[in-house]
Amino acid sequence: MKKFTSTFWLQRPIHWSLVFSLISLLIACNSNNIPVGPTSLNSRYTEEQPGLSGNGRFLAFVSNRNGNHQLLLYNLEEQRLIRIPGLNRPETIAESPSLSYTGRYIAYITSDQGRPVVALYDRATQQSQILTPTYRGWVRKPNISPDGRYVVFETASRGQWDIEVLDRGPNIELDIPNGATVSSPP
Repeated sequence: MKKFTSTFWLQRPIHWSLVFSLISLLIACNSNNIPVGPTSLNSRYTEEQPGLSGNGRFLAFVSNRNGNHQLLLYNLEEQRLIRIPGLNRPETIAESPSLSYTGRYIAYITSDQGRPVVALYDRATQQSQILTPTYRGWVRKPNISPDGRYVVFETASRGQWDIEVLDRGPNIELDIPNGATVSSPP
């Protein structure tokens, strides 16, 4: 009888430490710690595929809030969502965002007649344009250069995944910080 009592006594501290550990874990993971609202970075919905601007001010990501799969832009300094009119269209999906240096240009994947295409959104003009309308294969994972001139992406036009570099040309308005010098490419 004495042996049963001493074994029970030794197991009791282990039992209580487990209970206290679980309670403290539940308190630490309280959902009230997550900022929730229409303008907060995180919500109760899935947020994924983040892309950060070169200056670290803007964050683009894909979210399922409001029942829609949409691309959102968040200002990290002001801690608020930025409107991007014309980018999220009904019946289309926007994915894999990539931002230029100041976040003026957003390269992303969208659908055109059921096929994924690389598109570019210009926040200054609030216009989107499809950059890969004639690609026969699938495209994915676009990335824009900090100045906004070059867009790289993966394509399966040759039956395997290859890398393509798209030069938007020397006459585009570059996304550079104010006062920066621009040198022409060699």
